[in-house]
Amino acid sequence: MVASERREGTVVVPAIGVASSVACLRSLGRAGVRTVVVSEFDDPPGFRSRYADETVSVPDPTEDLSAYAEALLSLAEREDVRTVVPFREADVYALAKRRGAFEAHVGTPWPSMETLRGAQDRVELFETARAAGVPAPDTATFDEWDDWDEEVVVKPRYTLPAPAYVGEAVASEFPHATTTYVDPSETPDRESLVAEMGHVPIVQEYVSGSDEYGFFALYDHGEPVATFQHRQRRGYKYCGGPSAYRESVAIPELEDAGRALLDALDWHGVAMVEFLRDDDGQFRLMEVNPRFWSSLPFTVQAGVDFPYLYWSHATGRLPDEPPDYDVGVAGHLLRGELVHLYSVLFEEYPLVDRPSFARTATAILGSLLRHPRFDYLAADDPGPFVGDLERTLDDVAGDGSASRPSTRPVWPTTALWNLLSGR
Repeated sequence: MVASERREGTVVVPAIGVASSVACLRSLGRAGVRTVVVSEFDDPPGFRSRYADETVSVPDPTEDLSAYAEALLSLAEREDVRTVVPFREADVYALAKRRGAFEAHVGTPWPSMETLRGAQDRVELFETARAAGVPAPDTATFDEWDDWDEEVVVKPRYTLPAPAYVGEAVASEFPHATTTYVDPSETPDRESLVAEMGHVPIVQEYVSGSDEYGFFALYDHGEPVATFQHRQRRGYKYCGGPSAYRESVAIPELEDAGRALLDALDWHGVAMVEFLRDDDGQFRLMEVNPRFWSSLPFTVQAGVDFPYLYWSHATGRLPDEPPDYDVGVAGHLLRGELVHLYSVLFEEYPLVDRPSFARTATAILGSLLRHPRFDYLAADDPGPFVGDLERTLDDVAGDGSASRPSTRPVWPTTALWNLLSGR
């Protein structure tokens, strides 16, 4: 079917290693929107979707972010294309950096570069939170932090080590830095952390508490169009991380905190604001993801079709009223549940007690039976689930080639972990 025969037009969707892009393909494809699915991988799960009308190979943004942005812009210049959807930090950075160029051709429901930096630079983000009255843990750069007797975590200052933040030389290396949990009896080595991250990291007070929450929104130039909330029941790891099992909630205090922060950022586009509810019941800011989130399939299943709302925003047809959603429903990422069990068996975090494997496994099985909603698995579109399973099995076998730009061999245990955790 040619683009002119489709009433809705065409959207560019990056196919990545998590199910959010698949959820977008299903949402927009079922609504009659033609999709151009792009990826640096040979065979990502999104390429297997029945709603992938066209597939295009693009440069790897971790190797050449400028070339990746140019590839997206080239597609945006096509007459049938109406917008591009961001799923990774690199996606939204590429779109924001060239926003003016994209705006000449497509709808641009994403933030400006100035606004984006306020979310991707954690120093600026937590300064904004303090000014807006949004509770947050004490945060400072490594060089400014002086209380190493306190329980703390060390994080990259930037969620993406992009050229505008760290310079071309550092950005070209794209280190994959993660959060480090610091034992109160130790002082981390500054130089090794800078070498790993490419910049001076931040230090943040460790917030005790077990309940993580997400506030999700689509904004139109500082005004909320739609919002959603979930409580994370299990993360990828027993210490937290991305969501493996979550439940929809509606908590006024969470809504207030999420809106206050996005209002202060004068947000435009989609965003997820992560909070941890501390032992006193207060929601404290952890992070802002300035693009679509990994648990997007569940958000759609619960009743808020953010991909179609994004499309409506890009094409100038926003709804008059925000959508409602079901509270108390839950859903899973099956691979995430396996990652969680892996972390219980093999990982250790100095500030978090390891749970019982037997009790955790029993809880996972029970929740799967009570809430059979899954991010990849769909009866009318089995291809992405099969593709994700195949690439996991290929990496367990040590092949390492499935959905990867290169075919270098990798050790099975490392490959399994990388695949399960979406790296």
